[in-house]
Amino acid sequence: MSNQSKNKTEVILKIDNLESYYGPIVAIRGVSLEVREGQIVTVLGANGAGKTTLLKTISGVMDPEKGTISFLGNQIQGQEPDRVVRSGIVHVPEGREIFPILSVAENIELGAYTKSDKASIAADLEMVYSYFPILKERRSQAAGTLSGGQQQMLAIGRGLMSRPKLMLLDEPSLGLSPLLTQEIFEIIRRLNQEQKVTMMLVEQNAKVALNAADYGYVMELGRIVMEDEAETLNNSKDVQEFYLGVNQEENQRGQKRWKQRKTWR
Repeated sequence: MSNQSKNKTEVILKIDNLESYYGPIVAIRGVSLEVREGQIVTVLGANGAGKTTLLKTISGVMDPEKGTISFLGNQIQGQEPDRVVRSGIVHVPEGREIFPILSVAENIELGAYTKSDKASIAADLEMVYSYFPILKERRSQAAGTLSGGQQQMLAIGRGLMSRPKLMLLDEPSLGLSPLLTQEIFEIIRRLNQEQKVTMMLVEQNAKVALNAADYGYVMELGRIVMEDEAETLNNSKDVQEFYLGVNQEENQRGQKRWKQRKTWR
């Protein structure tokens, strides 16, 4: 998405100076970011950077100690997760967190718990099956017997059942082969374009995330240390070297240069 088109779209999620703790440990500190309607926004960072904590705080699983989260103009920080879902945000957590002993169909239908219109639920179920035909084939199968990629499809499909305005995706490529990762991200792009679902995804696989995203943020030790258009981040020497595995300078001088600027502050 170009800067010109970006400026014409509405900010639907605005986070300002957010802090969350695990006991006495600060997990995210002073995080501020925006997600605009129709975008795919990615948050990159290594393990422990605070990416999952950020999504949990947005979705109400964790309460922030400080800061605000505004969604569609309303502050939602500290709300219960079911209220956050009803407001239009769905969280697809890391590790899928499906219900293994329930059938595929039962798992998907649980995503519609906020809805009562049976015709609408049936239509949404067919929409999910149109994106994930393997789930329709295996709708009577116990969800725990699906492959990792199929479980990821199931988790996304369950989230779609509430017709979210914003979908939070936590490490959708986790544990998947490169081929399955490519397939999942292609579906993510299609859902964004065809169903108009705004996406915010956190990833360690920077290459696939930036190829799918419009805009990106980089987290380090609980802080946002870089942000830009996804294409610009993809071409950044820092991101290429330390998140895409492209070594720009093999010598010691290059390593020292990184140590001096690694926090991008």
